[in-house]
Amino acid sequence: MNLILFEPAEAERPLSRSDPRAVHLLEVLRRKAGDTFDAGLVNGPKGKGTLVAIDDSRLTLQFSWGAPPPPLNPITLILGLPRPQTARKILAEATALGVQALHFVRTEKGEPNYGQSTLWSSGEWRRHLIAGAEQAFDTRLPEITFDRSFVEAVNALGPAGSRIALDNYESPQPLPQLSMRAPVVLALGPERGWAAAERELLRTQQFAFAHLGPRVLRTETAVVAAVTLAKAGLKLF
Repeated sequence: MNLILFEPAEAERPLSRSDPRAVHLLEVLRRKAGDTFDAGLVNGPKGKGTLVAIDDSRLTLQFSWGAPPPPLNPITLILGLPRPQTARKILAEATALGVQALHFVRTEKGEPNYGQSTLWSSGEWRRHLIAGAEQAFDTRLPEITFDRSFVEAVNALGPAGSRIALDNYESPQPLPQLSMRAPVVLALGPERGWAAAERELLRTQQFAFAHLGPRVLRTETAVVAAVTLAKAGLKLF
């Protein structure tokens, strides 16, 4: 954890010694009573935490907050629902890269059972967002949806500067050759790719088709590569 995040209500009460953040403070950062650490409120300001006291069951903390961080990058991802273990990686890595929204959608060639995973039903997905934000030393979490169809998600999109669909089969150009304007929407299909009707909808909705080269990438790798290239195209580095 480069930054330890707290929900606003959590910052008002002691932290249990069994909480992973307490374990990190005591065993990894080796903080003692009186020491400070980098902290943040989820979707709020960053600042400094002070470890006021330690007892057998809890840590008493005190915080001093600064200004909120800047907005997230104007990049939205539409993703065919991947395997749960892949989705966990994407949630953390896309958050660390600073995307503003991730929409995991049902697609024609996708596996519908992936949407029934406890990752989504238990709320576990939020933990991976927080891990990604902590890694990036940021407090902001992207918007997440995971209960819509591909058609619903695409039709619900607002105005976009650039809409790009990643497709290894019907793309005339590599992603870096596209001129990009904010905000950017990147669409990546499921493991089996886009169906013909989905490609037609993408074209109707003014998506340009692009690829990431001849090598076949894992979905989580393709997401990181695509977002990185989009950030470079928007000059966000």
